[in-house]
Amino acid sequence: MTARTGQQYLDGLRDDRTVWLGNEKVDVLASPAFAGSLKGMAGYFDWQHAHAADCLVPDPETGAPMSASLIVPKSADDLQRRHRAFDRFARYSNGMLGRTPDYVNVTLAGFVARGDIFSAKGSTVHAERLGRFYREVVEKDLSLTHTIIHPVVDKALPDTEGVNGQLALKVVRRTKDSIVVRGAKILATLGPFADELFVYPGIPQPPNVDPAVLLAFSIPMKTKGLITLCRDHYGVAAPAGDKPFSSRFDEQDAFMIFDDVEIPLERVFIDGDLDVYNGLMRHGWAANIMQQTCIRAAVKLEFAYEICARMAQATNADKRPDTAAMLGELWGYGCLTRAAVQAAEAGARDWGNGAFFPDDRPLRALRSQMPGWMVRANDIIKTIGSHNLLATPALEAIDNPELGPLIETFMPGANGMSARERAKLFRTAWDFAGSALGGRVELYERFYLASAPRNFALDHMFAQMERPWTQLPEMMAAIGVD
Repeated sequence: MTARTGQQYLDGLRDDRTVWLGNEKVDVLASPAFAGSLKGMAGYFDWQHAHAADCLVPDPETGAPMSASLIVPKSADDLQRRHRAFDRFARYSNGMLGRTPDYVNVTLAGFVARGDIFSAKGSTVHAERLGRFYREVVEKDLSLTHTIIHPVVDKALPDTEGVNGQLALKVVRRTKDSIVVRGAKILATLGPFADELFVYPGIPQPPNVDPAVLLAFSIPMKTKGLITLCRDHYGVAAPAGDKPFSSRFDEQDAFMIFDDVEIPLERVFIDGDLDVYNGLMRHGWAANIMQQTCIRAAVKLEFAYEICARMAQATNADKRPDTAAMLGELWGYGCLTRAAVQAAEAGARDWGNGAFFPDDRPLRALRSQMPGWMVRANDIIKTIGSHNLLATPALEAIDNPELGPLIETFMPGANGMSARERAKLFRTAWDFAGSALGGRVELYERFYLASAPRNFALDHMFAQMERPWTQLPEMMAAIGVD
């Protein structure tokens, strides 16, 4: 199989996976609640064919088309080729889908590029397993979700100690050809709609950690004992014109429970090795993955700016100083995001083993700032949209022969905008920033790639390690101050 179509993606979900929505065990393909999300995800796979020049590249081994997100980057040209693909994939949902398959694809490709980390102690077994899994993902165009965080109950304790340790995913027994794991992980965005669950390191662990929790593996979502517990679903059965995001793009978030799940050794990539577990995150993961995440963010911020500019024009408020200032602020966020990506790509280098990743410093700085920018973008949408966001008739109401003429008379936009165009615009803005899905996405953005305070603290620590900071004492010496 080569790069899949939407129908081929849907056909791949026909299995007996265990998925709970509320108190009901559901068949993902048959559940009415999931119908819109499945249509949206199938559309993603069709999108890669509709935009094949950007999204697909020849598989180096077979020549068949594969997702450009699976390129193992070895040069600046590879990064530019990925850039085009990430930008095009993000435009499918205008950035509202945060965990499309290209996200985990680029993570996997980055791990393959740093296969030396897996074999640093002499054995190539785990690196070879990872390579074979990568080939399976390429050839089957699998949709991967991931989960990397331990479910912490008591934040006063380390992630894997006390009550937290009782819940943490760990090896509980072994067989000749497998490990058996028990515990839980969060948060598998795209969980019920993925083919595979990829578990890999998140936060580095201390030297005294239980080796049983130091794991990386991937298993099919249908694996026996793997339970997908979904949050409330925010997808709605509504025309796309009325709910352009909620009708298609609730990607779901799932709490994953492993009830004595057997994992074949062939799919185990880290098993108790602290050096590999911690090293994988410290040596290029962020530099690799954040090219995708920041391009998605740029597309989303630019879309938010366009929404706000059009709303301001619809009310003839775009030249008011307060409105123009907010529009300029939002435009600036998008430009700074693009500039950070450009700087990171310009500073790309060999991170080891021939893995050519961007400079991570601009991207790490952006990662810390982005949660605030995304929340502010929604605030600007609500401020510029004001009460108009609550006065948006359904499009079918405008088509009603009795009601439609009244709506056209009393609810047009400024500057000759029709009532229909005005309704489409403000309904889109509300679905983006104020609907149930919009609220979920805002929360998601707050903690995308960890919380902003934690990332700011990490940025400070990295900055202190990367070079001596001597400008102050040098200035004092230069002016003769002891």
